[in-house]
Amino acid sequence: MTLTIRNMVCGRCKRVVREELEKLGINVRSVELGEVEIEGLPPTVSLDAVREVLRANEFDLVDNRRQSLLEQMKALLVNEIQHGKGERRNSENFSAFLERKMGYDYSFLSHLFSANEGITIEKYIIALKTEKVKEYLRYDELSLSEIAFRLGYSSSQHLSNQFRQVTGQTPGGYRKAAQANRKELDKLTG
Repeated sequence: MTLTIRNMVCGRCKRVVREELEKLGINVRSVELGEVEIEGLPPTVSLDAVREVLRANEFDLVDNRRQSLLEQMKALLVNEIQHGKGERRNSENFSAFLERKMGYDYSFLSHLFSANEGITIEKYIIALKTEKVKEYLRYDELSLSEIAFRLGYSSSQHLSNQFRQVTGQTPGGYRKAAQANRKELDKLTG
């Protein structure tokens, strides 16, 4: 049985979800961002109990197919941008990547995302990239050119322009200010 779970965005999220479900006596087979494979629910555990435990940890159980698709899209993008999973093929753009991984036409996915999340997929990708740039700048280990390359920007100037549009600061200004005003990944939409 597969459970689709909202707001799973990191390794810690996977660990917390696994631990909480196992505390309920659920045998967890695997945990990925946004999805948990279980053997089934024990007779003493209801979906409402699962939902309650998840909500207590700022997650939620996704019941309908559209919401499940949204969470799958977000998990793919978070994995690709934040965790560098590298599932995109050489020079494959995000629209082709989502079509291939999700099995749906990009126009359908784009409309579904915008209608339910309040922003476009493109703006969500930019928001994810911006948060990753902030992380890289905060730790001051890479040059702007190296960051641009890692995140698939055509140039450091393109990265810089986009970063300034989103944050109101240049990457250099952000780095010097050493601000920690990063956003939680599960709060980037709507």
